[in-house]
Amino acid sequence: MRILGFSEKWEKLNHLEFTTFRFTRKDRDWAVGEQVQIVLNPRSKERCVLGIAEIIAKEARSMARYGSKLTCPKITYEEAIADGFQDKFNHHGKIEAYFQMWDWLWSIYGGRRLLDEPMNKLTLRWIERI
Repeated sequence: MRILGFSEKWEKLNHLEFTTFRFTRKDRDWAVGEQVQIVLNPRSKERCVLGIAEIIAKEARSMARYGSKLTCPKITYEEAIADGFQDKFNHHGKIEAYFQMWDWLWSIYGGRRLLDEPMNKLTLRWIERI
């Protein structure tokens, strides 16, 4: 069983069904019907197994708004909120959830990948929580 890791315990993990966005895997991409072990901090000494979930849906999505050749649907503001991002305010004013998601993904993957590669929107349902 493959591991689907998270770096923080998002509120969405408390729901029976939740979504996450992942880039296509080069070795073997995620598949509908696949059961995965949900792990918090998978490569850390603080590793914590949260349970087992099944992938119940997989849809292609793009983070890019402009300058991309991707034709799949764009990640929406509502999807960013459902994924755990919320509007915040700073000295520049309101920062929308979508842009927080962009910044977070940029810090992990870099901009080129966000512009050129589609992401998988995975919908999962808990089977067993530990």
